[in-house]
Amino acid sequence: MKLDFDKIRGKNIDMPICVRDFLNYLEVIKGKSPNTIEGYKIDLTMFFRFIKIYKNYGEISNSMGFSDIPINDIQNPILKDINLSDLYAFMSFTEKQRNNSAYARARKVATLKSFFKYLHGKAKIVDENIALELETPKIDKRNPVYLTLSESKKLLKTIDGTYKERDFCIITLFLNCGLRISELCGIDISRIKGDVLTVIGKGNKERTVYLNKACLEAIESYLNVRNLVLGKIPMQDKDTLFLSKNYTRFSKRGIEMMVKKYIIKANLDSTKYTPHKLRHTAATLMYKYGGVDIRSLQEILGHENVSTTQIYTHVDNEKLREAIKSNPLSKE
Repeated sequence: MKLDFDKIRGKNIDMPICVRDFLNYLEVIKGKSPNTIEGYKIDLTMFFRFIKIYKNYGEISNSMGFSDIPINDIQNPILKDINLSDLYAFMSFTEKQRNNSAYARARKVATLKSFFKYLHGKAKIVDENIALELETPKIDKRNPVYLTLSESKKLLKTIDGTYKERDFCIITLFLNCGLRISELCGIDISRIKGDVLTVIGKGNKERTVYLNKACLEAIESYLNVRNLVLGKIPMQDKDTLFLSKNYTRFSKRGIEMMVKKYIIKANLDSTKYTPHKLRHTAATLMYKYGGVDIRSLQEILGHENVSTTQIYTHVDNEKLREAIKSNPLSKE
């Protein structure tokens, strides 16, 4: 049997061996999603480029751009020489020179904590986990950005054109089910059984989504159109629900551009409303108008912690206004 050497080497050949091993560990043992692994890779790439400059490792010319700094020469002695102060210096760099938000910096802290835990506990490369004491930046909790009920209806009414059945179905699922964009892209027809849809959520976790009448009607209408082009769909995408104009699985970028087009057409702010904000909209509408309790909303959205879901308990100013008015002293 002929061996595929490129597959054996892997797709992260430009990364240090320790990072390649770590990413493989996340994928094979921890079952992390491709998006999560890519995020870790980006964070660690930035970290090691910074470390090479900050600690003066290797040959780096002043004319070299930050993104051009190679990191595949990072060896174990360098890892052992990194200390907690270096981690804080990196966090300062991300804030002051890369303008990272508190949220982005918190993600990098999570990456470093996971990486050095692996280096110490699994790979046995470093003698101590220096990231144990690394603190996470405080993230101010913000109310979710969402469309009102009337704006949601307005958005749905703007959908037309060659792919109107597909686009209407996608936005209907966003607004009714609160799906993540990756979950929506990954929908296969075989995973729809009656009013039950099974999606692969964050961390490769399977989640059950129940489809209401609007969703079922939108899916049926789209499938009628989709079935007219069955012969043009590549074998690997025969089970794919949402297809691009090339009859392959609709990409996340494609969906983002499609949503933006209709947001603009509905005279809404395209810098403010994204597919993720449509997920916020679904959750908000269910909480405000459907009387859905916070635990049920957690299950629907696929949140691991209920604290993530609790942002939706702060969105209904009308309820707060009525609560104050109900105070028996309000009429005194």
